Amino acid sequence: MSAPRPVGITTTELTELVLDVAQQVPEGRATTYGLIAEAVRDRTGRGSARYVGTVLARHGYRVPWWRVVRADGTLPRQLRADASVRYRSEGTPLEPLVPTMVDLRRALWDAPTAWKAPETHA
Repeated sequence: MSAPRPVGITTTELTELVLDVAQQVPEGRATTYGLIAEAVRDRTGRGSARYVGTVLARHGYRVPWWRVVRADGTLPRQLRADASVRYRSEGTPLEPLVPTMVDLRRALWDAPTAWKAPETHA
């Protein structure tokens, strides 16, 4: 049985909020699945890092998906080569010994603090 949905937010709206946050990550910066989930959850009461990953797997082509990484600064193996090209192009700080890992100490964009989306109407 799934958890009850807060009144006024549909799954489609939740998906669009995730994509809106991902769209706002600036070039050369990165955020995490968990931070996007936190930003969305602050507004809606719903959202998890796993849900953010699912949304990006299905709809990531619409946003700069490479700017949303795991908490350790990596992406799934099959996305790393494409993301690395984009990181170099944007000047994203990377870990010196792992050129496919974002250096989150220098590149982190704090989604819950920085996201400027309008409040949802519940």
